[in-house]
Amino acid sequence: MTKKEKVLYIQNSLEKIYPKTPIPLDHDSIFTLLVAVVLSAQCTDARVNSVTPKLFRLANTAERMAKISVEDIADIIRPCGLTPMKSNGIKGLSEIITKKHGGCVPNTYEDLEALPSVGHKTASVVMSQGFGYPAFPVDTHIHRLLTRWKMTNGKNVKQTEKDAKRLFPKETWNKLHLQIIFYGRSHSPARGWKPEIDFITAKINPVAFKKG
Repeated sequence: MTKKEKVLYIQNSLEKIYPKTPIPLDHDSIFTLLVAVVLSAQCTDARVNSVTPKLFRLANTAERMAKISVEDIADIIRPCGLTPMKSNGIKGLSEIITKKHGGCVPNTYEDLEALPSVGHKTASVVMSQGFGYPAFPVDTHIHRLLTRWKMTNGKNVKQTEKDAKRLFPKETWNKLHLQIIFYGRSHSPARGWKPEIDFITAKINPVAFKKG
């Protein structure tokens, strides 16, 4: 298959399986989405969603979160891991958003990535899922699958994002990155994956199974 044929096959297959792509992290505002994404680092979405209701009852705006102590934040988010980094980050980004951005989450990569605990992937998720700006956040699932599908060389996530944006139409990015994540979780896990389940890889890169 040519790269163009692979792109069409991937898009059509994922659209059939996942015609709707609800955002996996529970939130009711761009601020709560930002906090949830920060918490999701090296943590499952399910665990984040089990923790955020209590956190957001305590503070669901930047102004309110800025007033909460790091210790109180840490006590709630501890099940998500990386507690010191995440609690200090949430406190710090809340203070900056309150003081510098009038309580509103900024809508540029530059301003988002200047916030504590916010890297490019987190900023991309907020830009995509929060503001609707075309973005292609690359997590471990996307990096793994696009490498398996020979759509990128797997060198690093930065290269994977660059290749994904080059190959897939811009208007599909926001939905497609979620579809790939869903597919990675259900059909193409990091270990023990099978051709009868992972039909996309079996179709476009059958050699991958011999290596697995």
